[in-house]
Amino acid sequence: MSRIPLQNVGSAPEASRPFLERSLAANGFLPNLVAALANAPAALETYVSVGEINSRADLTLAEREAVQITAAAIHGCGFCVAGHTAIALKKAQLDPAIVDALRAQQPLPDARLDAVAVFTRLVIAARGAVTDAELAAFLAAGFTHANALEVVLGVSLATLCNFANNLARNEPNPQLAGYRWEPDAQTV
Repeated sequence: MSRIPLQNVGSAPEASRPFLERSLAANGFLPNLVAALANAPAALETYVSVGEINSRADLTLAEREAVQITAAAIHGCGFCVAGHTAIALKKAQLDPAIVDALRAQQPLPDARLDAVAVFTRLVIAARGAVTDAELAAFLAAGFTHANALEVVLGVSLATLCNFANNLARNEPNPQLAGYRWEPDAQTV
């Protein structure tokens, strides 16, 4: 059960309601993350706005989902791992073996996605201060300096979601139950 009230269109502050209506229409249900963020209209608006901006990045959907799953697993956010697993499988059409490896923070059989996941882990661990060699390895995998900054953008989005869910202790919605993930002692 969430430690923060889960709002709906009728109970949420007025400024949150348009965002809840959009989320409900887009998903067919109201994700618990959105319902919790609705308590703070500015936080919900930030989540929606940064999510829309992130969707315009040059990284592919699969690469953006690699960032999101990697960050969520590092941050121990079961809700976000479940939600982004669903997107990775359904929308990005990622192979289940790749998604499983992302969730487990293991090397990926796809070199390009592995480079994204590795770079994401490095950015989080170093708080952005990756070494010259680490940045060079990311660039050598076919990415650009802009893509490196887009990884930071994705990490910032993930941090908002992951930390909000961890604070609220949101359970995945029933629609995400098939994608459940629990952090192990090595991930958190």
